[in-house]
Amino acid sequence: MSTTTSASNPLHQPLAERLRPRQLSEVIGQQHVLGPGKPLRLAFESGRPHSCIFWGPPGVGKTTIARLMAQAFDAQFIAISAVLGGVKDIRDAVQQAESARDGLMQQRTIVFVDEVHRFNKSQQDAFLPHVESGLFTFVGATTENPSFEVNSALLSRATVYVLEPLSPPELGQIVAKAQALGALPEIEDAALQRLIAYADGDARRLLNTLETLAVTAAQAKVARIEDEWLVSVLGQQMRRYDKGGEQFYDTISALHKSVRGSDPDAALYWLVRMLDGGADPRYLARRIVRMAWEDIGLADPRALTIVQDAAQTYERLGSPEGELALAQAVLYLAAAPKSNAGYTAYKKARAFVSQDGTRPVPLHLRNAPTKLMKQLDYGRDYRYAHDEEGGFAAGESYFPEGIEPPVFYEPVPRGLEIQIGQKLAQLRERNAQALPRGPGDGPGGKPQP
Repeated sequence: MSTTTSASNPLHQPLAERLRPRQLSEVIGQQHVLGPGKPLRLAFESGRPHSCIFWGPPGVGKTTIARLMAQAFDAQFIAISAVLGGVKDIRDAVQQAESARDGLMQQRTIVFVDEVHRFNKSQQDAFLPHVESGLFTFVGATTENPSFEVNSALLSRATVYVLEPLSPPELGQIVAKAQALGALPEIEDAALQRLIAYADGDARRLLNTLETLAVTAAQAKVARIEDEWLVSVLGQQMRRYDKGGEQFYDTISALHKSVRGSDPDAALYWLVRMLDGGADPRYLARRIVRMAWEDIGLADPRALTIVQDAAQTYERLGSPEGELALAQAVLYLAAAPKSNAGYTAYKKARAFVSQDGTRPVPLHLRNAPTKLMKQLDYGRDYRYAHDEEGGFAAGESYFPEGIEPPVFYEPVPRGLEIQIGQKLAQLRERNAQALPRGPGDGPGGKPQP
């Protein structure tokens, strides 16, 4: 456990610490939550800290934002590592928070728990009474989905902010700041693009690499970092993802398009090229899962299971054994029938809802758990589909009143979606033959008495 201390000699500090933002305006990235009018910025400006969890990959600013939060609210900052800490650290934090609260300054306390998902249930539960009493503000950081890794009781008392990997331009801003400090020699553009691709959205990885380069360049009396020298110093992990000069995101695009184009050999080639070039297999696993949902979808639901299993296999086995699972998942996706009907339907629905007003739920679709709700006709004339022919209430309407029912989902004639399309066509035909429900209508479109 650690608390905020005075800064040591800046020249002796790691580059990451020298470049750590001292105020919110200096933070690079995360503008979807930190930009003007965005939720986390508004929280900073409110003057009242609240418990929260920062969820995102490594090196995106979770610890930095937590420190800035303590600074903004003039709060004592206590950091606990869930990897190294335990219940004793939590007790110590409680004592320090009580001392700060009861002291002359009556200072607030922010308790920051890094890798909070590493704490077990009882350790996470130990925070609850103190969060509820307001003794301290809890801030957790995790690289794992908090829905699965954080206790529901603690999760319900914290706002989750999703932090994103830094974009290449944002990483470029960090390099520029390091150069402005005089911490780096000049870097040619090809070498810079390689460094940014290697960082893969992780500012900490970028800064650690830059620090290594700075030391090595000074020892070798290198005044300008060129791509060839960069590769010779940092080895295979920094190689291009191909010898023709395409950058990282061009290569992942080639992999995705090869899968979409049903070419297993090309897909495997690009996957291996990326692995050979040092790409993070976990990043590739995330992209492969996305391909399954975006380009195969319901045409072959088995693909979704296979890619999830492959990602979990890699987590269990690591490299190089786990990479075989990713390779076979890519081969399956490339050979599977393709459909983007679900992806397209979702985008259509999002666009429709964003442009349409907030319409009330029709009375017949509302739940009626109380007597008053029943008296107000909540749930009246709802047709229980299981009791109707074929388990389908023909002619029933499930959209708000006043909407011409849109069609978002249009299955493609491939794979399982052939059968899905046939089924939907039959149901739509039965709907067309039935009397539609109108205002004041009862079941099957029949007028109410």
